[in-house]
Amino acid sequence: MSAPTTIDAGLLERGGVRLVVDGPRATITLDRPDVLNAQTPSTWTALRTIGALLDPDVRVVVVRGSGRAFSAGLDRRMFSGAPVEGEPGLSEITLRGPEGGAALIAEFQEGFRWLRDPSRVTIAAVHGHAIGAGFQLALACDFRVAADDVQFCMAETSLGLVPDLGGTLPLVRLVGYSRAAEICVTGRRVGGEEAERIGLANRVVPGDRLDAAVDDLVTQVLRPMPGAVRETLALLAHAADNATEQSQLQAEREAQVRRLTELTALATAATKA
Repeated sequence: MSAPTTIDAGLLERGGVRLVVDGPRATITLDRPDVLNAQTPSTWTALRTIGALLDPDVRVVVVRGSGRAFSAGLDRRMFSGAPVEGEPGLSEITLRGPEGGAALIAEFQEGFRWLRDPSRVTIAAVHGHAIGAGFQLALACDFRVAADDVQFCMAETSLGLVPDLGGTLPLVRLVGYSRAAEICVTGRRVGGEEAERIGLANRVVPGDRLDAAVDDLVTQVLRPMPGAVRETLALLAHAADNATEQSQLQAEREAQVRRLTELTALATAATKA
């Protein structure tokens, strides 16, 4: 088990991120426990690079946090106005002008966006604080397995900001517009019991069972053929985007033809072996 040599270790260290690849499973760990795994732009650069360079044979990605929390959100130093070495401050977004600022945010978003790609299953193992950017990182994943001490919170509005790392769409998909609006606008915390009840978490377990629950889920999602999983995730995402019945039926037909073609090719190859 090791991190791929193609991903610069210094980049991961600057972002406070660890990567371990074990066959078809990759585990990404936010590793700044002294600040509850607070994130910086370097964190998002590291995540974006992992997404771009991860071996295609990796079928499942687990995202977790070290220490007492998943992630308490953006590093508070980014709000203080004091420069953080090697990091673009929030003021730099406006200094670049509307187009330049939007382009910089788009780079940040890429650190999370790839986790929604149906080419692999992504699982957030969440415990303790999952606030702001931490909440959005968990939302970027296909599944969320949470410890019973979890505290989800979209804190951006309390800071005069908006969620901008791709968290609004999956939140509305999961819990509906009205509940998503209430969670975001009030900035209140959502605990484990409520998260499971409203569909924000797939499963909530005692803290000492979190790793085992995630391992069990990884085992289950690795059982089907990769192509079947990929196509099914893409179909579900299409359906969640308010697809019409006809467009969804067409997407299902096309996906099934691709699956049957691949299965036929595999069967033919097996008979020739």
